[in-house]
Amino acid sequence: MKKLFLRLLSSRVECRHWEVLHKIHLFQTLTRRELGIVELILHERTYLGDEIVFEEAEQGLGMYIILSGNVRILRRAATGEMREVSVLGPGDSFGEIALINGIKRAATAVAQGPTRLLSIFQPEFLRLISTHYRIGAKMSYEMASALATRFHYLLEKDPTSETLQ
Repeated sequence: MKKLFLRLLSSRVECRHWEVLHKIHLFQTLTRRELGIVELILHERTYLGDEIVFEEAEQGLGMYIILSGNVRILRRAATGEMREVSVLGPGDSFGEIALINGIKRAATAVAQGPTRLLSIFQPEFLRLISTHYRIGAKMSYEMASALATRFHYLLEKDPTSETLQ
C-alpha cells in the first residue's frame, strides 16, 4: 500500500479511463492529472449476466462506475418481491454514499449481461482525500451537491414522507 501512495505523488500520472471518468459528476472538476491519481485506486472487474454486484441491506463498501454493459437496480417492495428501480449503462455510477458512510445498501445491483465496472472502496478513498486535499475538496463538494439534489428531488416527490423527517 505504501508503494501505491508513493506513486500517487508522482508528477507523471496518466488517466486511461478519461473518456468515462471526466463525465461523472463526482470527477467533473478534476484535472486530467488528478483523475490519473484517482485512477490508481480504481479496481476493474467483469461481471456475468445476472451476477450480483451488491445486495440490498449489505454493508456498503464503495462506489461503482460502468465501463460497459448495464446494471439493474432493484428494491424489495413491501410485498417482498424485487422491483426494478432503474437500469444504468456505460458512464453511469452508483453506490457513492458508501464512500462517505458504509451504511447498508438501499438496493440490489445486478449485472444485466456481461458488464465491466470500475470500483473505488471507502478505505482507499478516505486515504486518497487525506493525502490529496485538493482532490478531496473537489470530490467532497461534488458528492455533497449530488446528495443535496437527490434529497431535494425526494422532498418534491413526497413532501410528507416520514423517511425524510
